[in-house]
Amino acid sequence: MAHYHATIESPCGPAETFDYLATFSNAEQWDPGVLSGEQLDSGPVQVGTRFRLVVPFLGRRLPLTYVVTRYSPAGMIALEAASGLLRLADWIEVAGEGDGATVSYDADVRLRGPLRLLDPMLQRGFGAVGDRAAAGLAAVLAGRSQGVAGVPGGMVGGPEGAVSGPESAVGGSEAAG
Repeated sequence: MAHYHATIESPCGPAETFDYLATFSNAEQWDPGVLSGEQLDSGPVQVGTRFRLVVPFLGRRLPLTYVVTRYSPAGMIALEAASGLLRLADWIEVAGEGDGATVSYDADVRLRGPLRLLDPMLQRGFGAVGDRAAAGLAAVLAGRSQGVAGVPGGMVGGPEGAVSGPESAVGGSEAAG
């Protein structure tokens, strides 16, 4: 299993920052390892809400369905996804007051099936991918606070923004987490 942790400062308030991150399909705007994202269930985010993210993995497009397993509107969300090849878990907490917030982002990935033999080599690549994701998230949050024009929702970055996943450690592609 590989673990990644990042702390990201947001110039946006905690409620805005958390609402943006809790809509996990937004990862396509800041995670270069996410090709597309969509919320599968209508209504507000809550325990059981599902998000489909498509990531490149071993030269293919891998759809991952994340399910919200824990949720607190005060600033905490946990999500899990699994495929025949991967098991992923993300834990996001947002804290702060007023005009700024601190994001604590943890992601775990575990390879499954025959790929689990590569699990010990996963950490180094997972860290590099996570660093790109954290940088992308910081850039997007900064753009939101500045109301960047010409980008949906004031967002900057895009699919090449940054994110977390095991891809570079396993076959040179990126998978989100």
